[in-house]
Amino acid sequence: MKSDMKQSKKTTQPDNTALRTALWRALHVLTDDKPYIIEDKIGYDLIRPEDNWQERPDMKYTSRLRASVVARARFVEDLAKEQIEKGVKQYILLGAGLDSFAQRNTEISSHLDLYEIDQPGTLAWKEEKLIENGYKIPDNLHFVPVDFETSSWWNELLNKNFDINQKAFVSCIGVTLYLTKEAITDTLKKMTLLAPGSVIAIAFYLPLDQLDEEDRPMQEIANKGAEASGTPFVSFLPVSEVKKLAEEIGLRGIQTISTKDMTEMYFKDRKDNLLPASGEYFLVASI
Repeated sequence: MKSDMKQSKKTTQPDNTALRTALWRALHVLTDDKPYIIEDKIGYDLIRPEDNWQERPDMKYTSRLRASVVARARFVEDLAKEQIEKGVKQYILLGAGLDSFAQRNTEISSHLDLYEIDQPGTLAWKEEKLIENGYKIPDNLHFVPVDFETSSWWNELLNKNFDINQKAFVSCIGVTLYLTKEAITDTLKKMTLLAPGSVIAIAFYLPLDQLDEEDRPMQEIANKGAEASGTPFVSFLPVSEVKKLAEEIGLRGIQTISTKDMTEMYFKDRKDNLLPASGEYFLVASI
């Protein structure tokens, strides 16, 4: 978001999900054993939560969800770095929340354009807090505020001088839950407009009956909480349906990365029994 478009502190509010996932990433560093899956306390520094925040039920009893959050953060960063090493100069974070890739990887991020897309309140709050905490907002970090109910994230991205002729990497986390299947299809179709060779990584969520039994009660609680807060979860899709959709749209090199895959990649030799929940998986594909 441009500096002349900043909202006042009174009207700027971040999304609760963005706050919670940032605190989970910090809690991983504060309470779990080394080696850390990802080391990220920047969101915690921006939020400055209340003294007893670690005792909140959504922090204290959700270790499997915390593990999922740090696993997916590590996974998309590994992919992003891989693509950047191959010469990609544009990184789109669709549903950026309080992601801190730009702040933690300054040497890498200084050589590419980053486009963080999210709700206006979340991005305005984030920009405000970054500045308050001594972080500069470089010219190549573009905040792209979008009211997903009334405007097109693709049009807003193009309005930020995104180069459609250059390859990009796109990460999309925590978004598809809130979209109808029609909106998900439209989002994927928009991504096919990216330059050939671009790579996308999008998180999807399994139907309740396909979760491990131990994860179902927590997901049911999360579903009720989302509905009560006015932001209900809309789409839970089996892997086969997402793969079919990707094939129909014309995506190439289609892969799906499951919780079991991430367990093998990041949690194999851990001694603290930290394991990710079973509800999330990634579609990775190229244009």
